[in-house]
Amino acid sequence: MRVVLNVIWLVLCGFWMAIGYVIAGVICCLLIITIPFGVASFRIANYALWPFGRTAVRKPTAGAGSAIGNVIWFVVAGVWLAIGHAVTGVAMCLTIIGIPLGIASFKMIPISLLPLGRDIVPNDQLVYSPAA
Repeated sequence: MRVVLNVIWLVLCGFWMAIGYVIAGVICCLLIITIPFGVASFRIANYALWPFGRTAVRKPTAGAGSAIGNVIWFVVAGVWLAIGHAVTGVAMCLTIIGIPLGIASFKMIPISLLPLGRDIVPNDQLVYSPAA
């Protein structure tokens, strides 16, 4: 089922959202000081192409540098990419078949707003801790 959803996602909106992230990544890499933002943008572009079966998790080693970088990213590019995900999510939710795709688009809003200090991992590599 993941493959079917990923293919539908790729055709309907994944390709266009990934292009937005790639454009942001190229601009960030051209401005030498913002290369970490470009790397994060390329990582999210890969996630935007094929989101089902993967999730974003916080890096345990992320510190103050990523927090400061996230504030800068939020102001410069994060808001616009999050708006793109919100609009895409609403458009997808207009049909019953598109509801899972819309939910996936809404799921990508937090990582588009604050990408630094996060990793994209397959769902089968997630470590679940038992509830205390």
